[in-house]
Amino acid sequence: VQLLLQMNPYHVDSLLQLSDVCRMQEDQEMARDLIERALYSLECAFHPVFSLTSGACRLDYRRPENRAFFLALFKHLMFLEKRGCPRTALEFCKLILSLDPENDPLCVLLLIDFLSLRAREYTFLTRLFQEWESHRNLSQLPNFAFSVPLAYFFLSQQEERPELERSQARERAARLIQLALIMFPSVLMPLLDHCSVQPDARVASHPFFGLNAQISQSPALNQLTSLYVGRTHSLWKDPAVMAWLEPHTHEVLRMVEAGDALVQEAEHKRKIRYQSAPRNIYRHIILSEMKEATAALPLEVTSQPVMGFDPLPPLDSIVSYTRPERTSHPSNESTLSLFFRSLLPNFNLQGDIRHDGDDEAGAAQDLNQGVNRLMAAMRDMLANIQFQEPPRDDNPEGDGDWD
Repeated sequence: VQLLLQMNPYHVDSLLQLSDVCRMQEDQEMARDLIERALYSLECAFHPVFSLTSGACRLDYRRPENRAFFLALFKHLMFLEKRGCPRTALEFCKLILSLDPENDPLCVLLLIDFLSLRAREYTFLTRLFQEWESHRNLSQLPNFAFSVPLAYFFLSQQEERPELERSQARERAARLIQLALIMFPSVLMPLLDHCSVQPDARVASHPFFGLNAQISQSPALNQLTSLYVGRTHSLWKDPAVMAWLEPHTHEVLRMVEAGDALVQEAEHKRKIRYQSAPRNIYRHIILSEMKEATAALPLEVTSQPVMGFDPLPPLDSIVSYTRPERTSHPSNESTLSLFFRSLLPNFNLQGDIRHDGDDEAGAAQDLNQGVNRLMAAMRDMLANIQFQEPPRDDNPEGDGDWD
């Protein structure tokens, strides 16, 4: 890869792959520089009417030519988030989503809620949830189910807002967090464990939030919950957040013990849905490198090689062009002829042989011509061989002084 970059310093796929290598070697500065160089190379190839700020440009991830742009943007926003620039990372996340909002090939919907909370863009997150819930069912993703009520809670804590808005935000936060705990009970205990919070005896001993909730869920749901807990647990460490979460947890336990219909409905949904995760979720988990979620990946994903410049390519890829295959013409030359060809590239024993088996005189003449060419080639080779005599010493005795 390094040799290829020396010859072609802006080869995008090599830049992406080498960036991963540098990041694994803890050379974060070089890894960021390579990603920025890849983005510069891609930006130079933009069409004049391709505008990133319009929000109307679309790219098909199924075409291999477009994947490098998606991946470079995703890796760049991950570096931005680690450098403490969550608002800029959020804007890049919006950009990736705008390139293909229907298919979301890198599944940035699993990340946009975290960046919104980090950037304190609570209004944007709640508005996105309200506008997309009807056709995307965002509440069925654990990250939106828990992050949206958390955003409403933070909005209710902003004193500059009118009291009516704060009261409405508190009510929505309470309703949504209870629905989230009912729908995804396996999130609570790992979340408290990551936050180093010890639950009370009632919550810790209740089977609804216990180990059985994690064991009974499907592998696909386990990947989503592990990804959310591993990524956003730092946002829940605030004592005010834990104090807000505790009474709603007890309210959910009361509903479970009372046999509420919502609990039965949520259990039925968990059994029917989340049977298998789509390919874009696997791709997102691989790119995010969250160890909690990576450990839950199925064997069919972990057993295949994953390249940094094209992780898990779509199964319905659209190939715009194919590389022409090299055709090798079989040769019927003899071993002696091939030997002389290796010494003299211009030598051709069969250059003028005519394929006329009926004319014996012509065949004999062709044979004589071939032998003559062979002899001429041998004479040329022998004539070009020069023997160099060893240097003679005119004064073998030397002229040194004798005592």
